[in-house]
This record gives sequence, C-alpha cells and structure tokens, in this order.
Amino acid sequence: MYVVTGGAGFIGSNLVCALTARGHDVVVVDDLEDGHKFVNISDLPIADYLDKDDFLDRLGSDRDFARSLTAVFHQGACSATTEWDGRYMMRNNYGYSQALLHHCLEHHTPYIYASSAAVYGGSQTFVEDPAHENPLNVYGYSKLQFDRYVRRVAAAPDSQVVGLRYFNVYGPREQHKGSMASVAFHFSNQVLADGEARLFEGSGGYGHGEQLRDFVYVGDVCDVNLWFLDHPEVSGIYNTGTGRAQSFNDVANAVIAFHGKGRIRYVPFPEHLEGAYQSYTQADLTALRACGCDVEFRPVEEGVPAYLDELCGPQQP
Repeated sequence: MYVVTGGAGFIGSNLVCALTARGHDVVVVDDLEDGHKFVNISDLPIADYLDKDDFLDRLGSDRDFARSLTAVFHQGACSATTEWDGRYMMRNNYGYSQALLHHCLEHHTPYIYASSAAVYGGSQTFVEDPAHENPLNVYGYSKLQFDRYVRRVAAAPDSQVVGLRYFNVYGPREQHKGSMASVAFHFSNQVLADGEARLFEGSGGYGHGEQLRDFVYVGDVCDVNLWFLDHPEVSGIYNTGTGRAQSFNDVANAVIAFHGKGRIRYVPFPEHLEGAYQSYTQADLTALRACGCDVEFRPVEEGVPAYLDELCGPQQP
C-alpha cells in the first residue's frame, strides 16, 4: 500500500495518477476542507481516502495498517508563499513532516517528501548546501527547517529518506490553486479571456518579463519521484528542476503559440512583492545526476503545449 499525502493537491494527485497507472494500491491523505480539490482524484482508482489528522491517529493505533505501507510520498503542505502565519505554517509543514518521518524511520518505510526551491530565497546559487539557503518567506523557512531536521536525524538512515526540492512546477490538476497556480495556467486563461498575457514589468535589474525561473513540468517531477521509489538504496536531498532558467516571456510566448493568438502586456511590479520575490532560479542538477537519476526534463517549449493539450484540448491546425 502506497500513501500520498496532499494526494488531492496538484503534484500529489499527479503522483497518485502515476502510481495507480503502475497498478499500485494508493491511499490518498489530504484535507478536503476546500472541497474543490476533489476533482483532482475523482477520476483515479484510489484504494482509500483519509483525512490528514485521521491518518496520523491511525498510524499510531493500527499496527497492521502501519506495517502495510510500502512507501510514503509526503506531498502535503501549505504552499502559499504569501502566507505569513508562521505558527500555522510551522505546525502544518514542519511538525506534521517530523511526525511522519519518525514513523517511517521506525518501520523502515521509504519516505519521499516535497521540499522546495523556496529554501534558496535570494541566493543566486542553487546547490543543496547550507551556504546557499536563504529563504525569503515563512513557507521557504518551514521547508528549510525540515530539511535541516532531516540532515540531523536521518543523515545515514536505515531506510530511504529523500527530499525533493521542487522548482517552479506547472501542469495538469492545478486549477484549484487559484492565485498560486502556475503562470502557464494564468497566461492561458488571460489569453482566452481577453487576448493578453499579463507579465510583470522589469524589477531587480531584469527587463520586462525577463525574470528567470526554472519551470518544470509536473509529469517530469513525478518521474523523478518514481525513480527514487525504484531505487530505495538512494537517500538525500536533491533539486528537482530542468537545470535551465527560462523567462516569463518564454512561457507567455509558448502559451500564445499554442492558442495561435494573443499578445503580451506588461503591468507594474507589485510593491508587496519587493524583497520577497525570486527573480532567478535554476536548479543545479549535479547531485541528482551523481546519484544516478537520469530523468529528462522538458523545456517550456515542450512542457507548456503538453499541459495545454490536457487543459484546453488539442488545438485545430
């Protein structure tokens, strides 16, 4: 039995899809207080669903259930970079992750969890090293603090512990995220609604729309998770991105090319994001490749059309 926490969320539901496609029994763990997320799993043949609090209770009270877990993919978190309630963020992202880690270590259950490129913050070097970790928001701090905890208590684990630092992930099953959905999603909606993709004007020395991010397709992210599942001898914390920074202009142009219409309009950079915005991210894949992971990552010119094919349907020539 495989468990995916946050399994009704964006990356989690795509991972559930990939695992069930392999024929695995999957238990989805989530918090469906926001019931809109149900659409992400309504088409998936899951074995069971548990609320995130009920899941921890059951692990502690049902020994047979606890022993039945083949692997845990811990994707559940509050991922809103604009959330500043640190008490909530640390309880949800840090404390819950700790409890689940200790269960997996005790029962020798592989534990593959979602970290984030947000741990790097204002750094210009994206290497899995404390010298380059400098988060700009409490979300990034919550992820960094758990990575630090893993380094301390699971430096040489008897069972697999893997942290994956996701960069800017985009793809299917993210519609519920609202303002936190990917720019590919928003640009597509904007082009369809009024013919304009709205990008930020230049800031921090970058030209209009030229801020750079490592945009990674969710299908490739799932392939990385499955690679580690298939290689339980490998543990550690690894960047998960393409290794190639691309501009917001690149994403907008890929969206416009897919729809065969639209243009770019630049809007003022929001004041509230000054000093709390990553204008450049690019995963260093040295460690990921050194551990043997050979998953290939699509550039936005390939990933965005693949996404929009599923989101909007294939475009007629």
